[in-house]
Amino acid sequence: MEPMKTTETPAPRPAESGAGVSKTDALAPKPDRRKKEGGVLNVFSHGVLIIWAIMVVTPLLWAVMTSFKSDSSIFGSPWSLPDKLHFDNWSRAWTQANMSDYFLNTVLVVGGSLIGTLVLGSMAAYVLARFDFPGNRFIYYLFVGGMSFPIMLALVPLFYVVNNMGMLNTIHGLILVYIAYSLPFTVFFLTAFFRTLPTSVAEAAFVDGASHTRTFFQIMLPMAKPGLISVGIFNFLGQWNQYMLPTVLNTDPDKKVLTQGLVQLAVSQGYKGDWSGLFAGLVMAMLPVLGAYIVFQRQVVQGLTAGALK
Repeated sequence: MEPMKTTETPAPRPAESGAGVSKTDALAPKPDRRKKEGGVLNVFSHGVLIIWAIMVVTPLLWAVMTSFKSDSSIFGSPWSLPDKLHFDNWSRAWTQANMSDYFLNTVLVVGGSLIGTLVLGSMAAYVLARFDFPGNRFIYYLFVGGMSFPIMLALVPLFYVVNNMGMLNTIHGLILVYIAYSLPFTVFFLTAFFRTLPTSVAEAAFVDGASHTRTFFQIMLPMAKPGLISVGIFNFLGQWNQYMLPTVLNTDPDKKVLTQGLVQLAVSQGYKGDWSGLFAGLVMAMLPVLGAYIVFQRQVVQGLTAGALK
């Protein structure tokens, strides 16, 4: 009986140069090249950000520095540090230039309009985002179209409407106009935000017997806090710096807001050459906006990216 023969498997031959390499691997850039390209891109992007930061921060710092200098120092050495801090510039602008009255009027107008805009805008956005009814899309696109409507075209009819309602040169009249001016963007922004929130939470509340009003104010509105803060900051910036609307609708000297007060400060006879007082008033108007953004900058970023992350 012949012994069984086993077939020996030949040893694998070493792959020739270029054998077994796919076209994708051959065409793929080497890790060193990718790292080099990423480093160049990072250097370029950081350089652009640094240049942009310098362009934005330099005028702000210069305005703050100038507000503590005397008029002779402003023209004699505009880029040098003040020899001493002239706090009388701020007190003079606050009292003699009536910046305190303008500041109070602005706080009342912007505070009232901001609360009204967020309440009405969030309610309208929640209904448009969560409920289907005839005319839903038409109303939504009506708000979207309101963002593209130039405010310059509405000044004359708006003046007559406010005048016929007896609210010309009044704080509450200006508040209502600010609310109407800010609602289109607020509804557009919050509608997209409410669509990203989970519907299971609202459904569970309805099952437990909660009404639509209670579900909105106690459950959905707290969940929309990042979006409310983001759109609130944008509305605050726009309403605080608004000049055209109060100029047309608010001509009473006792009811003027900060933007009107700064113009009055620049052209008035008593402050015609008082550049230090003018810069002090400018910094007064700038600090609340800058402080609000610094405090809520993280919430603003969270609100803008919430929809993309979900």
